Amino acid sequence: MSKRFLVGLVCLAFWALTGSALSQQQQQKQEAPPPASPAEKATAPEPEPDPLQILHKMCDFLKSQQQFTYKAEVADDQVFYGGKKLQYEIDMETFVRRPDRLRVNAEGDLIDKQFYLDGKTMTLYDKDRNVYGTLEVPPDIESALDKANKEFGVRVALTDLASPNLWEFLDKRIKHSLYVGQSKIRGVLCHHLSFDGDEVQFQVWIDAGDQPLPRKVVLTHKNLPASPQWTAFLSDWNFSPQLNDNLFAFTPPPGAEKIKFIPVQASQAPKQGPEKKKKGGKS
Repeated sequence: MSKRFLVGLVCLAFWALTGSALSQQQQQKQEAPPPASPAEKATAPEPEPDPLQILHKMCDFLKSQQQFTYKAEVADDQVFYGGKKLQYEIDMETFVRRPDRLRVNAEGDLIDKQFYLDGKTMTLYDKDRNVYGTLEVPPDIESALDKANKEFGVRVALTDLASPNLWEFLDKRIKHSLYVGQSKIRGVLCHHLSFDGDEVQFQVWIDAGDQPLPRKVVLTHKNLPASPQWTAFLSDWNFSPQLNDNLFAFTPPPGAEKIKFIPVQASQAPKQGPEKKKKGGKS
């Protein structure tokens, strides 16, 4: 009896283990997802776009244009004592005719200036003070802007878009890049890109359509107190404008005084605050 009872227990245990194993196998088969169909494979997420490639495409497109105009609505942060910030507005209009013509009109809360490049000279006119300065410059946009910046500290916002070396200028300043995603800027679907440099974080929204145009730009000055931002919305792009020579030639208005640019190495004066205040409260 004892042997039979022992054999019976062994058999019962064997069938219990076998049944449990079969049950687990059957459950695993039921829980395992079915293989993906061709349609499901086709809808798999695509690789994330390369932000540097998109930026390069924008630069190449602008470089291929012989002449163009655009407008920009700019918001410029000014930082005051205690980290207080006030934001001032500037309306800009830019005219480009390669290889050597450039003009910028900038009118806003704190400035009213015009910039001229006529192939031989560069002129900066301050309408509020009715004064202007003129420099002899090389006969191409890139070299003229480079001389004005290096020798006299003159930089005019967004004129880098007219440079044929825009990609090289941006690429050497980028340390990290990020594709943020897609978003609409004033109704236009754009690629939102972010680039990090040593001193500035640069965000740009580039048109996702046939023409990879910059639609919005944000510069964040990371190392300055309160990290001020400079924001521009770009619009009214025109690649077939009628731009005659007179548009780029400066004629002094009545009573305008000619002044000299001070070379960078000779200027030891500290930076000053806003030139005037047309709007805004106390700082």
